[in-house]
Amino acid sequence: MSDPVFAAQPYAGIATFGRMPHTTDVQNADVAILGIPYDSSTSYRAGTRFGPRAIREQSMLLWGYNNAQGVAPFRSLKIVDYGDVDVVPPSIAATHQQIELTAAKILEGGAKLISLGGDHSITLPLLRAHAQKHGPMAVVHFDAHPDTWDSEYPGQPYSHGTPFKRAFDEGLMDKSAYVQIGIRGPTNGPQDYTDALALGTRMITLDEFRQRTVADVIQEVRAKIGDRPTYVTLDIDVVDPAFAPGTGTPEVGGLTSYEILQLVRGLRGANTVGFDLVEVSPPYDPAQITSILAANLAFEFLSLLV
Repeated sequence: MSDPVFAAQPYAGIATFGRMPHTTDVQNADVAILGIPYDSSTSYRAGTRFGPRAIREQSMLLWGYNNAQGVAPFRSLKIVDYGDVDVVPPSIAATHQQIELTAAKILEGGAKLISLGGDHSITLPLLRAHAQKHGPMAVVHFDAHPDTWDSEYPGQPYSHGTPFKRAFDEGLMDKSAYVQIGIRGPTNGPQDYTDALALGTRMITLDEFRQRTVADVIQEVRAKIGDRPTYVTLDIDVVDPAFAPGTGTPEVGGLTSYEILQLVRGLRGANTVGFDLVEVSPPYDPAQITSILAANLAFEFLSLLV
């Protein structure tokens, strides 16, 4: 007998994530899906404010059973779609405050949090909220860019290129357990990488990744994070624009969609305490292939929690 939750066609019904109920009551929830439609700190193409809605729409095609992981997260977990943070487009400071307060409220209620961006600046307040509960965390960071700049604009410490420098400054991350995967592309100079390495980053560039196997990289990541509370942040531009064109700062020569699925699945059994998926920009995604991939990656995140 079919599950009534998944009986409707993917083009019908209200587009909450995976058709899960929309509520801000998380007292009995295992996981909350949170949209953060903010893109005012992007440095090139805007549009990621529309990311959460597009990802939710494509999640309607997630039938519920993950064959690769052998789990059914929509049935095994109590999942709610919390809705969106009330962002303030002209103010990154006010938006970050709203994100942190909302995330902290969800975590205090006992649910784990999967956040859908939005640009990568949103990870900083999410890390703040999670660190209040877990202390300095291991972080697995999938991205084309280090995002460890001190500033992208003179005198402006907050943008989508600075969240991890600020997180180090605030003691939110375990410096011995921070891994970046997929870094590539031209930069202003060699210091963009050397500055990241000086912070304690283990940077696995795309060039290094191509010389290794996925299993080998996963083994190193798992050894690095151990059993520490681990936060996972995934910038969709880690994937090659051939597979994910809908993003604000695309870099050629990235991961395939299958490779990023394998890497996320490799975190099964890790002590993951939170996830975010950022930088999906629907205006540059005419065939919705980026938001389709993002919805499936969020589904993989959920499957890790079963």
